[in-house]
Amino acid sequence: MPGEKRRGRLRALLENAGVSAALLERVDAAFVHPSAARERDTSSNERLEFLGDAVLGFTVARWLYVSFPDDSEGLLARRKAAIVSDLALAASARRLGFSDLVELGTGERASGGAQRSSILADAFEAFLAALYLHAGMDAVAQFVERMHIGHTDFSAEAILDPKTSLQEFTQQHYACMPRYREEGQGPDHQRRFTSFVCVKGELLGTGSGVSKKAAQQEAAAQAFAVLHSRQGSV
Repeated sequence: MPGEKRRGRLRALLENAGVSAALLERVDAAFVHPSAARERDTSSNERLEFLGDAVLGFTVARWLYVSFPDDSEGLLARRKAAIVSDLALAASARRLGFSDLVELGTGERASGGAQRSSILADAFEAFLAALYLHAGMDAVAQFVERMHIGHTDFSAEAILDPKTSLQEFTQQHYACMPRYREEGQGPDHQRRFTSFVCVKGELLGTGSGVSKKAAQQEAAAQAFAVLHSRQGSV
């Protein structure tokens, strides 16, 4: 995109964020992908993405804590995971025009990198970091709540399958599948099951129910909350 047109898009983005366009030069670095940085011998957005990940996590966790006072830890964790997932971030980034703003190396752009979810999600987090550094946490919170959370489906109905959430999380972060083991107690007409779920040999969740499926779902929800909490503290 030509320079002046790109600057106009950046100004519009800052207006959406409710901050001064004078910050344009300071937030521009958030859109420099490593492939472009290597070609130009300049800094990429990787450090900003690192900070933005933490800023986003805190912003979303705080908002969920206040907005859903009756939610369990497991449900809060699943709502948060839906909001901060690469797919959700990339969807917001596309809607906000990040595909036109991200600066890529020649090869990366030719291969369709401007539409790649991981690249757009990283740019979204990097932008939040730049916004935090130069406009403060309140500006980040307002932008995330208005321009991202408000467009993301994190309803209980959309995330009510803890087993699927746990499996996707362990595959993404640990390259493995959760393992379940069940025990049954009581007579056939009053059978009750207890499920134990392990990840890489570590017992992370225990659940009970009148069916194996119900017990597994409860165990998975517990394990997901544990792993998501650990991931957020890294």
